[in-house]
Amino acid sequence: MKLSIIIPVYYNQDNLKPLYYDIKKKVIDIVDYDYEIVMVNDGSKDGSYSVMKQLAEIDKNIKIISLSRNFGSHSAILCGLAHCSGDCAVVKAADLQEPTEMILEMVGSWKKGNNVVLAVRGGREEKKSQTFFANLYYWMVRKTSFPNMPKTGFDIYLIDRKVINVLSMLDEINSALTGQILWSGFKTDCVYYTRLERKIGKSRWTLKKKIRLVTDTLFSFSTLPIKLVSVVGFLAFTGSVIWAICLIISKLLGIIPVSGWTTLIVFNLFSFGVIMLTLGILGEYLWRTFDATRKRPPYIVEESNMDEEEKSWKK
Repeated sequence: MKLSIIIPVYYNQDNLKPLYYDIKKKVIDIVDYDYEIVMVNDGSKDGSYSVMKQLAEIDKNIKIISLSRNFGSHSAILCGLAHCSGDCAVVKAADLQEPTEMILEMVGSWKKGNNVVLAVRGGREEKKSQTFFANLYYWMVRKTSFPNMPKTGFDIYLIDRKVINVLSMLDEINSALTGQILWSGFKTDCVYYTRLERKIGKSRWTLKKKIRLVTDTLFSFSTLPIKLVSVVGFLAFTGSVIWAICLIISKLLGIIPVSGWTTLIVFNLFSFGVIMLTLGILGEYLWRTFDATRKRPPYIVEESNMDEEEKSWKK
């Protein structure tokens, strides 16, 4: 058996050494099977890659990969999965907010026959505002896309070789990797943990990236946006027909007043808003379709410490 630990790295130079020694103490020095740690530098401009090189010199089982620019955590994870060789792989964040010993529990669940093991947050040592919006996002995902999404969501997970091969085969861009895992439908188990407060460094999980995740999830796995357009369009059409009938009846009975300019302007503005909303949603779908047809890779590897034999094996 061989375990792969995938770690996407983005501005985490101060976290990497404490993270490695934490993994070594709580996992590597305990287990009796092979392991590898695959660190993927997602375009960090700090000293993260230099620290990764230092760790690779300390431990020959550490593979380091540097992407040509920042492609996003999902692409970095996909890159790590594509270059790992373990029978199963655990995706772990570099911010030390998840207990490392949880990996052993996840491996134990995998040994029982589960293809996917999700690390679900049982609680958070974070601001209430962060918890509220995170839970709101996962509630939306449960209602629109995946009823099997845990109520408090997940970012950390273990997947076996079958699932890794499926994710590599999908070759999707502008999508959420967590959604693809749930979509695959493999036998799944959950372990629970309390997410710790970040002690080292500053989170780069910006509002822009959060909004991108929401839109990618909705447009990749849900029909809600296009259904919303249909419902709003139907309501606007129905309102227009009713208003037109009222005007015609009033005109025939000779009771229609000269006024009505305000109503007309409001109705025109509403119709214009509906049209723009429709075009915007259709544009999101069209852009994703166009982006997929260009067949651009989800990531580009600039440098790694993998030898030529490993690279040819991956090809």
